[in-house]
Amino acid sequence: MAEQNPTLNDMKKDATAAGQQAKNDLRDGAKKTGEDLRDAAGKASQSTGGDNLKDRGADMAQNARDTAQEYVERAREVGGEYAGRAKAEAERLYQTGQQKATEVAHYAEERYDEVSQMVRRNPAQALGIAAGIGFLVGLILARR
Repeated sequence: MAEQNPTLNDMKKDATAAGQQAKNDLRDGAKKTGEDLRDAAGKASQSTGGDNLKDRGADMAQNARDTAQEYVERAREVGGEYAGRAKAEAERLYQTGQQKATEVAHYAEERYDEVSQMVRRNPAQALGIAAGIGFLVGLILARR
């Protein structure tokens, strides 16, 4: 049965895609702001009044700040979203790991009980098996 939860690679791909999207959004925003600045500068150069130039400069600066703020907020939202997803996935993996560790501990306890009972029923056979394993381990270690 296939799991529907995202894998670490899926999350990495999503984060990369979000980073690329944020990069593209920032580039587009910077391009738009640059175009706005060029347009305003062109209009300002055609204007004759100093006050008009000052007002246009203030408007351009405010536009640039507003645009930058929008992109910062967008990047923060996307980052928060992926941080939340990563935290949820880490929690899920932690819970799964704990469940598996509990299952393995239970399995190991059952096998220990079985082996313990078998040794009590057949002590000579268990001693022979242990001696054989010890001999094989000794041979393997001696070759190194």
